[in-house]
Amino acid sequence: MSEQQSEITGYHAHVYYDPGTKDTANRVREGVGARFEVVLGRWHDVPVGPHPKAMYQVAFQPEEFAKVVPWLMLNREDLDILVHPSTGDHVGDHQDRSLWLGTRLPLRLGRFG
Repeated sequence: MSEQQSEITGYHAHVYYDPGTKDTANRVREGVGARFEVVLGRWHDVPVGPHPKAMYQVAFQPEEFAKVVPWLMLNREDLDILVHPSTGDHVGDHQDRSLWLGTRLPLRLGRFG
């Protein structure tokens, strides 16, 4: 049995795109950035870490969850988005405590080492 996690220090939303949907991803990025207290990560046009596609990250505090995630649900424009908490357990956060908007993509969890 794994150790119980008791504190969520923040959340990440990973917005996935490809060359044909990058303009769409930019619209979503501009929308979420203009409306909420978030930190927008860099564009990664190639897969990085456990992520199987190009993506950028949106980081936000727990108190923003109830505003950011519903907005993404309604405004993701058919992009696939992974939302996960930050507890310090990277594999568990991405695999066991995550939610997906759109299609669940296969993560490369071995990249966490």
